Amino acid sequence: MQPIEQFFPELSKPFKGIITCHQKPDGDAMGSSLALYHFLKSMGHDVKVIAPTNWAPFLDWMPGVNEVVDFEANRAISTQYINEADFIFCLDFNILHRTKNLEPVILNSKAVRILMDHHQQPDTPSFGFGISDVKKSSTCEMVYDFIVLSGHSNLINLDIAACIYTGLMTDTGSFRFPSTTASVHKIVAHLKELGLQHSIIHENIFDQGSEARLKFMGNAFLYRMQVFPELNTAIMAIPKADIYKFELKTGDTEGLVNYLLSINGIRFAAIVIDREEERKWSFRSKGLFDVNIFARNHFEGGGHANAAGGRSSKSVDETAADFVEIIKTYKNQLTQ
Repeated sequence: MQPIEQFFPELSKPFKGIITCHQKPDGDAMGSSLALYHFLKSMGHDVKVIAPTNWAPFLDWMPGVNEVVDFEANRAISTQYINEADFIFCLDFNILHRTKNLEPVILNSKAVRILMDHHQQPDTPSFGFGISDVKKSSTCEMVYDFIVLSGHSNLINLDIAACIYTGLMTDTGSFRFPSTTASVHKIVAHLKELGLQHSIIHENIFDQGSEARLKFMGNAFLYRMQVFPELNTAIMAIPKADIYKFELKTGDTEGLVNYLLSINGIRFAAIVIDREEERKWSFRSKGLFDVNIFARNHFEGGGHANAAGGRSSKSVDETAADFVEIIKTYKNQLTQ
């Protein structure tokens, strides 16, 4: 994989490009994709954003989201766009299987793949150009750097600013996580100087939930949460019955795992949700406990040191029981 700087000369020549991200895109995945989309469009390039799956309704306000193509819902036209592309920009994922059913279409394309990501252990041989930096707060921070380092910071408008801020804010836990460096605050200052109204973005992201979602959360805290104070750990296991009962939509469980970390003394939080095809895990931690390593070792996952995901083909009760037994072997790390 060549350094991303080697791609900069291509910006001066018109090309057809596809921008994609991981399945079930979050604020950073959608924010970075749309920020790059607006930038490349302003440079005169023919680009389209293709999301591997649908996304949460709380992202529907974002500038340009109406132009995003959902691959699962539009496979034929998505495949056509990808087959015609010169470049495929791969944002906020480190390995192609994170794009789910979109992966074989990308692999069959003759387009050059370009990586922009901040997750650990990227599959660099799969990309022609790219940058992978785990020290970055978000892929949105990396897109901002890409625009600035390529010499086009003057093209950052309010649409790009809103998209970048969304990923910066969501991936840092509203600027709470250790990844919130001085550089992140400097970027926010620049976006504010451009006229960005940040409070509106917070309202769009956090104040669009349904009554059913609140009832679901109350039920989850009452009946699905287990706390292990002797291990400084909390877990929540959500069965499929709850998803049906409360008619949950994509994004309704977003951020739920973070509430477990708000319990006094809890250093490791986990939530497992019973999805149609598999059980999906989310892991969060405080301090030095590395959930990326934990997820890779036990639940076919990975991510960041303090935020990672995983999966299991077992039932939700079985995989939750496995988790409880596994964490007992980490007692020294979780209590020291």
